[in-house]
Amino acid sequence: MKLHLNTRTNQNIFTAHGAGYVTVNGLRFEHSIVVTPEQVFTDWQPQGFDALNESHFAYLLATKPEIVLLGTGAQQRFPHPRLYQQLTAAGIGVESMDTPAACRTYNILMGEDRKVVAAILL
Repeated sequence: MKLHLNTRTNQNIFTAHGAGYVTVNGLRFEHSIVVTPEQVFTDWQPQGFDALNESHFAYLLATKPEIVLLGTGAQQRFPHPRLYQQLTAAGIGVESMDTPAACRTYNILMGEDRKVVAAILL
């Protein structure tokens, strides 16, 4: 599904998503990624929801977000709060949603100049 035209060429937005992939600024990714308005991190390691651990969420601290959107795939799933306790202790919000919703929500918040990070599991 195509989302919308990117008029901010210097910031990352999700331009499409589908079964097993997301597209950021026209580049297709078929593995888990972390997206900020400034950067796409392709070295985020979890290979699915069941593989998540504390270190995967600690990785996100370095991006200094105000909110993390966790895209959990085709279905919304909720990780145990102990996994992302470091984020909440730092005052960072964590929202879990299916991947299409995470992509859309990221685009909206990024467009509002929020310090948002999308952590997408594929």
